[in-house]
Amino acid sequence: MRFKWILVIFALLLIGVSVVYGDLTKVDIDKAINKAELRHPYLYFSDADKPALKERIKNDPESRDIMARLISEANRLLFTPVDRVIPIQGRNTRADWSEYDKDNKYEDYFYSNRNGAFTLAFVYQMTGEKKYAEKAFEFADAFCDLQSWTLRAHEFPIIYSRIMPWNVPDDQVNFNFDHVNGDSGRMYAAVYDWLYPALNEAQRDRIRGALLEKVVTRVRGDWEYHWWAVAYRCNWCGVCNSGVGLTGLALLTEDPQLTDIVAEAHNRIDSMLNELGVDGGWQEGGGYWNYGVHTSTFFADALKRLTKGKYDLFKNERLRSNPATFPLFISVAGGTALNFEDSGARRIGSSHLINKLASETGNTQAAWYRQEYFDAGDDIFDIIWPRPTIKAEPPKNPSLHFRTINWWVMRSDFKDPEKVLVAGKAGKNDDPHHGHLDIGHFVVYWKGQAYIQDIGSGSYDEKYFDDARFDYPQASSLGHNVVFVNGEKQLSGKLRKQPYNYDIGGEVLEFRSSDTRDYVIMDPANAYPKKEMKGWRRHVTLEKPIITVVVDEVKCDKGAEIEARFHSECSTDIRDNYVLLNGKDGKMALIPVVDGDFTFRPGRHACQPVNATRNFFWVPYFGTVVKAGGTNTIIGTVILPVDNDSEADSIAMSVKRSVDGSGNLSISFTKAGKTYRYSYKKGSEGLVLEK
Repeated sequence: MRFKWILVIFALLLIGVSVVYGDLTKVDIDKAINKAELRHPYLYFSDADKPALKERIKNDPESRDIMARLISEANRLLFTPVDRVIPIQGRNTRADWSEYDKDNKYEDYFYSNRNGAFTLAFVYQMTGEKKYAEKAFEFADAFCDLQSWTLRAHEFPIIYSRIMPWNVPDDQVNFNFDHVNGDSGRMYAAVYDWLYPALNEAQRDRIRGALLEKVVTRVRGDWEYHWWAVAYRCNWCGVCNSGVGLTGLALLTEDPQLTDIVAEAHNRIDSMLNELGVDGGWQEGGGYWNYGVHTSTFFADALKRLTKGKYDLFKNERLRSNPATFPLFISVAGGTALNFEDSGARRIGSSHLINKLASETGNTQAAWYRQEYFDAGDDIFDIIWPRPTIKAEPPKNPSLHFRTINWWVMRSDFKDPEKVLVAGKAGKNDDPHHGHLDIGHFVVYWKGQAYIQDIGSGSYDEKYFDDARFDYPQASSLGHNVVFVNGEKQLSGKLRKQPYNYDIGGEVLEFRSSDTRDYVIMDPANAYPKKEMKGWRRHVTLEKPIITVVVDEVKCDKGAEIEARFHSECSTDIRDNYVLLNGKDGKMALIPVVDGDFTFRPGRHACQPVNATRNFFWVPYFGTVVKAGGTNTIIGTVILPVDNDSEADSIAMSVKRSVDGSGNLSISFTKAGKTYRYSYKKGSEGLVLEK
């Protein structure tokens, strides 16, 4: 009897998992889509929808301008010769060793043919003029003639030694489908759909045959041999699955059996969206949140349309609850974004993506992000997915702790560059794909500059994603604003051909936010081997709107050298008791607060990409260095705007630090006649800032 109950419980758990992850079957899709009703175009709009699109182009200035530009571009393409000679693709494209790697002729040929057909196909649909369809087919024919839509950088010779991401076994040998192939499948699904009414059977079969050869048959029936298929915390999962799924949808009129890959794409994208954090955070960073979610949105829209809303990925709870929270909160006043991990510092998202997410979810904060951070749209999908009509409202609090990934952002205002933004991260060192060893790291932005900066990603050269990744200062803890004891570096939770260690990393212990002061405690100690660094708790306080106070509690052997390292986008002048950070529009002082002597040690990282065309460069930094007088050392750091050296020196001279008999710490200083005081109470685990 007990065994029977165990089986019942197990069956119920399986049912629960199926419900949570929305696992669909081919039968489900077959029942939901009436294939007999399908008439091209149907992926993103139908003939019945076109009058509304044309009305929008006529009456909405933003859509009218986009269409005018598209027609102008289409007219240029009408007179652009289509080259039938395929350039030679280099074999070491990440290194630029040969002339074929360096000249970019293959990439130019690839993207110009792919994109030209896409633009012309849409213009044909909106104008009805067959000349655009005829020229579109010329570009499409050339693109279909390529042996593969996967680029060399992601084929075996280069990608084989890559450290594989979460949920992916190390034994990977098949690399015949990359994210560029996924993008191409997505775009040529639309090209096929939009050109279909203007093409003869042979022309349709030319594009259809390429989609079958370069997308469908490379993936269908052997998902387990594609690493990205189960890499649910990696942007590739969304990009590649969306391309496959949209191809299946576009070919249903001729190949109705392809509903199996539609179901697979849905299930895998749904699983990827389930890996969004409870607050919308994405461990790979903002740029890769955009790539994965953006491409998935195209598939989600088409699937929702064709199933008449029955299967709606926009209802995924993680996406629905926070459709644009991550890009909004990691935005930086002035149009950039936090560049943690490999993600880059560009504004996150595109106007049409945020249009769509806000409209589908009814999220007022997403609508506000669209309204405040983006200008007029400039893409085909800004016409198809217009601005949301819902009310735009900003978040009540501009500070946030992304709990799942343990990133945090503190500020007084989203858009005022005069007010300081402080941000940092803890979390796990378990993303060898785009992650950095940067647990405990933080940055300070003011007046559009990173006074304490993240130095960004490595060069994406031939070695950056393999065993040498964490030798690059950009990915190593060496290149981040963290603490070192006797030079001990942080560890990766994943190395090639070695099992994951999910314990390596840190956590946010507490996060507070109010109108006047934000505060966080991080414990990054488990990111280190702990041979030298026995313990580390980092406290960061933003005294709104402009003062940052950092307190580092470090446990190590007496006599060990402790360095609190800092990188800055600004030029630095090292003085006796502070460092002056000279920005374009202001100055900040970085003032250590320690018991006893300290020194400033400048340094710089020597950076040479493994690439024939990228030059050597230096990345400067400096560190506050102290010798541990005991097993517990406290290093305070005050970072705040100053007018000049005189004010910086005055503030540094006013600093007071005291520790009472119970171990409670007090730090104070005076700026512009006002005294600021920070009192930390000693507890069983360490200090905590008193409220």
